[in-house]
Order: sequence, then structure tokens, then C-alpha cells
Amino acid sequence: QVQLVESGGGLVQAGGSLRLSCVASGRSLSRYIMGWFRQAPGKEREFVMAISWSDGNIYYADSAKGRFTISRDNAKNTVHLQMNSLKFEDTAVYYCAAKYSSSFSGEYEYWGQGTQVTVSS
Repeated sequence: QVQLVESGGGLVQAGGSLRLSCVASGRSLSRYIMGWFRQAPGKEREFVMAISWSDGNIYYADSAKGRFTISRDNAKNTVHLQMNSLKFEDTAVYYCAAKYSSSFSGEYEYWGQGTQVTVSS
């Protein structure tokens, strides 16, 4: 089992920045893909970005390109999502997720409880 705990959400004005963190525990993450997803009110959950823990390769959605950055801290078993130039439409609950895989495709096995990000226009 992998336990995931997100933090860093909050209220920010449009154009501002937030940094989300996800602390993982329970297993070595060396063969895991760590991802961030989000779900806005009334919408389906959507993929944002993911990183391969072993080699640092990154995969991202078009909505995140140029504005969001994902990184990992091996020593702290933590994944960060740096979000810049935030827009009103980035408002959502952001979830951290993990899966034992070397592929960015497919379902995630473990999920955090989510952290709310609200962007005021």
C-alpha cells in the first residue's frame, strides 16, 4: 500500500502561483509513476501531469504546458506541482496519485484525499 497526502492548496488570485506537495509513504517509489489530477465542480476528473520516479521523465496535459512544473524530492518521498500563471479555470480539487508502472498510460492505483485550489478572477 502507498499512502498519499497532499498539501498546499488554497485561494489565489488569477495570475498567481501555488505549489502543491504530495508526501508518499508505505513503499519505495523507485518503480512508480506519480501523477497529479484535478476535478472541477460538475466536471470529470482530468489528468494534469505525471513523473516517473525512476528516471524523472515527465508527461503532461496541454492545459499544464508552460505553466505547471512537476518535480520529485527523493529524500523526502515528495512530489511537487508548481503552478504559475493560474487561471480561474484551474479551480479544482487536485489529487495526487501513484501507480506501480513504467508507463504513463493506464489506471492509477493509489490516491490522496485531494487539496482544493481556488483561483479568483
